[in-house]
Amino acid sequence: MLTTTDRRPWLVTCRPGTGLRLIGFPYAGGGPSLFRSWPSDLLQDIELCAVHLPGREARMKEEPIGDLHRAVGELVEAIEPVCHRPVALFGHSIGGLLAFECARELRRRFDITPVHLFVSGCPAPQLRDHDRLFDLPDEEFLERMRRFNGTPREILEHAELMELMLPTLRADFSLRDTYVHHEAPPLSCPITAFGGMADDAVGAAKLEPWREHTADGFQLWLFQGDHFFIRTAQSVVAETVTFILQPYMQTRR
Repeated sequence: MLTTTDRRPWLVTCRPGTGLRLIGFPYAGGGPSLFRSWPSDLLQDIELCAVHLPGREARMKEEPIGDLHRAVGELVEAIEPVCHRPVALFGHSIGGLLAFECARELRRRFDITPVHLFVSGCPAPQLRDHDRLFDLPDEEFLERMRRFNGTPREILEHAELMELMLPTLRADFSLRDTYVHHEAPPLSCPITAFGGMADDAVGAAKLEPWREHTADGFQLWLFQGDHFFIRTAQSVVAETVTFILQPYMQTRR
């Protein structure tokens, strides 16, 4: 059993700032390091935070969570106290699904709505994916992840790292594979969907239906790259996020 001192926070600050808080939700197997590398000169006065799920990086000793309802419940408890400042949510791949459900749960439990929701490389939630991966035998699971292109190749090809990360990757894909979408009123904040031009798994046709989940504006941006354009086009992604948030920041200073 982990002691209190063994546990790590669900939300970590990657880059301090005095303005709006941007909370990043990483892809399967990912942690706060994904967002720590975002260029600070592009973020201006945005405070950049990252979700830190159990089973990775500094929380490697903790058991990963494969139930989306439980993960969202824990996350909104961590996010609610920092919402005294305007908050935007950004999630990539499975992180996009988590960000979306956290936005809905923040509204339901605390009457809080983020100023903007970014969903990146993530199909709209009503598009049910029946291709379950998380409970496949190890070899088939790894092969399907390579084909799915949902995990960085340097992780997949590192045998020792994969042995450590396999339970976490299974849990993360379980968040997606066991997800059941429930209808609810659209969010009152704008939604922006990001995609990779060469992402064969999540193309524009799977991103466009996100517009159904906002009563405000919707935008779709496509970047050079495959599913991991968030890394290969990192500077452009960060610059675009800042550009989209700029009008709100200017009116709230």
